[in-house]
Amino acid sequence: MKTRVLLIGVGLIGGSLALAMKKHRHVTVVGADINTNEVQVANQLGIVDYVAEDIKTEAAQADYIVLATPVEYTTAWIHDLSTWKLKETVIVTDVGSTKGEIMKAAEALNKKRISFIGGHPMAGSHTSGAVNARADLFCSARYILTPFENEQKEKIDALMHLLEPTGAQFVPLDAATHDQITGVVSHLPHVIATSLVRQVKGYSAQNHLVTEMAAGGFRDITRIASSNPHMWRDILKQNRSMLLTLLDDWMKEMEQVKLLVEKGDGHELFDYFSDAKEFRDSLHA
Repeated sequence: MKTRVLLIGVGLIGGSLALAMKKHRHVTVVGADINTNEVQVANQLGIVDYVAEDIKTEAAQADYIVLATPVEYTTAWIHDLSTWKLKETVIVTDVGSTKGEIMKAAEALNKKRISFIGGHPMAGSHTSGAVNARADLFCSARYILTPFENEQKEKIDALMHLLEPTGAQFVPLDAATHDQITGVVSHLPHVIATSLVRQVKGYSAQNHLVTEMAAGGFRDITRIASSNPHMWRDILKQNRSMLLTLLDDWMKEMEQVKLLVEKGDGHELFDYFSDAKEFRDSLHA
């Protein structure tokens, strides 16, 4: 018996999930996207099996609904789904990089006993679009799941089985802990990388050699600044409170660096870099 998945959002993340899920021979993926060209490309590349002609009709027939859209669109889709007729057994999930606001929105589904299991595959790329999708994008990555406390274990197991071909490692977390951790290791670094690029852009207006010399290490440390601005705008809006706290901490860190540079003590400067290198080298690949 075929399992029907409605995928709303067929860009890099959604498309990569589709390719992985379709490793199950019984899975059929129906694609939908506000960008009609994107969903047609996904169909032509075999990422999705069909293009949804009417999303509401497809939602009513779906066994799973995967929301792979920017986080603010995700909350809007959840609102729509909560007003539509869906299968009693349907499982709805998302791939958003924030979870607090999304889980709040999903309470409307939970009250109707419609399973919503928040999700966040913690892998990606600075590239975007279905054309860059690949089935192994999430291999060995952490895949966060944020179910409601009253969610049935069978539903969580079913979702993990559907996503098993991603090769990801599933980690259950509550929404608040998720947003704190991703704020530290993902959202704040993105803000810093973007700020570095903007600072170099300012210097480049004064001397064109700046851009010619901006290679190697600079490109490595700022690669993520090439990510989708729309997506990151929404992430910062939804995880604003946590990011404000983290930015305060970052400014304190920069004040410490400034003092070290002013002091010019070689041993203290060495220890600062050595401590960071030791911790960085200890991180999992």
